[in-house]
Amino acid sequence: MAAPMPNTQGQSPRPISQSELNLLVDAHQKFIAGRPGGKRLNLRFANLNGLKLADRNLSDADLSSCTLCGAVLARTKLDRANLFGCDLRQADLRFASLARADLRGASFRGANLSQADLAGADLREGAVGVADRQHGLSMRSHDMQAGVLDNAILKGARLDGTQMTNASAFSADFTDCSMKGANLVGANLKDANMSGAILDGADVAGANLSGTKFKGAVLGNVDVQRAKTTEGVDLSGVLRDPSADAVKMADTLLARAQANQTWRKTGGKEGKPAQFDGMDLRPIGFGLAGLKLTAMSAKGACLVSLDLSNCELQGANFEGADLRGANLAGADLRGARLIGANLTRADLTGAIMAPLPISADRETPVNLTGACLRYSSAVNSDLTAAVLANAELRGLDLTGANLARVNRQGVDFSQTKGLVAYV
Repeated sequence: MAAPMPNTQGQSPRPISQSELNLLVDAHQKFIAGRPGGKRLNLRFANLNGLKLADRNLSDADLSSCTLCGAVLARTKLDRANLFGCDLRQADLRFASLARADLRGASFRGANLSQADLAGADLREGAVGVADRQHGLSMRSHDMQAGVLDNAILKGARLDGTQMTNASAFSADFTDCSMKGANLVGANLKDANMSGAILDGADVAGANLSGTKFKGAVLGNVDVQRAKTTEGVDLSGVLRDPSADAVKMADTLLARAQANQTWRKTGGKEGKPAQFDGMDLRPIGFGLAGLKLTAMSAKGACLVSLDLSNCELQGANFEGADLRGANLAGADLRGARLIGANLTRADLTGAIMAPLPISADRETPVNLTGACLRYSSAVNSDLTAAVLANAELRGLDLTGANLARVNRQGVDFSQTKGLVAYV
């Protein structure tokens, strides 16, 4: 375990026992719930190394300048918490929520933040404060340090809008992360792994991208040339901005979608099912949300980050389509064909993926054979009788999902989230 960082007086942070911490956290949770005996957790400059805080709600707590080396904070809620200057080296923060937390000057070196939520968190520079018994809190203005994520594991984490100006993430693993609009100006990302990450709108100006691996990443509106160093950067298979031709097709594709809706509303008397095979639909933006697109075909199409929420997509064909980060919440996908589709980080919350009735004794199940659903959300979805054969489900959230009669051949449910027991 890493040793705590001493202050300028050579004093180590005050050690707190597990039992004492439990009492303080219990009081904080009462404070959050508005119950009698509640008190906001204010525990600055404490030694919490190796202590267990898993599954607790520490939202809005003040733990600034604490040492939490090797602490267990898996699934802990730390939204808006003050972790300014904290030492969280080697900490277990899997599935933790740190949305909009103050992480300035904090160190997560070697920590496990797999599937953590750091959206809007602040990892910029901060001056480390020290506790002085005679003079109270003093500030070492000369000791400015940015957030540290060196060698940290952030697979499948959410860092949308995270402030990482001048932060250090040397050799960190950001595989399949969502980093839309992240501020990476001046950050040290040397040898970092961003394979499959979605970085739409991220700013990498002045960043060190030497040896950074962006293999298969989404780099829409990202100017890698503004980085300070790009020596040895791996950009193989990245998805760039839509081409000029794709942008020109936007109105035509939207008209096809409207014709599909007309076909659905008139029972086939007018319009026809949309044909989007191989097309880049990203320029349509939010134009498809809520539409009736029954039987549309988008084989091999690019629908990355597209809003398809609440769409009627019964019998739609998405075979081999790229649906990374797509919003399919509440969509009706009964009988849809999603063989080999890439649904990494897609939102399928409340989606209907049950069989589509064809006749009194016939039905067509959703086919997800060989599909990739890494780090996606299928919370409260209906997957009755779905064909999941050989699908990749690492990090998939199945909380409240209906998995009755699913075809699970070659499927590993052990790395999914939300199941009481592996099916």
